[in-house]
Amino acid sequence: MPDVREVDATGLSCPMPVIELAKAVETVDPGEQVRLLATDPAARVDVPVWCRMKRHRLAEVSEDDGIYRFVVRRAH
Repeated sequence: MPDVREVDATGLSCPMPVIELAKAVETVDPGEQVRLLATDPAARVDVPVWCRMKRHRLAEVSEDDGIYRFVVRRAH
């Protein structure tokens, strides 16, 4: 995977993981990616919805040992 900016939002509750993701996406160029780590189960719904609303691409979703990983590619 190419260079990805990582945001660790583990331990944060809704809506903070999405807020941290939004801030990070603003710091990368279109086409670049941000990886969000979150432990809040609400992120499983919130992140895909945010990506659709903002028209960014949700490139990857995984979960391991209670940590959700989302890779978001900035579209614009």
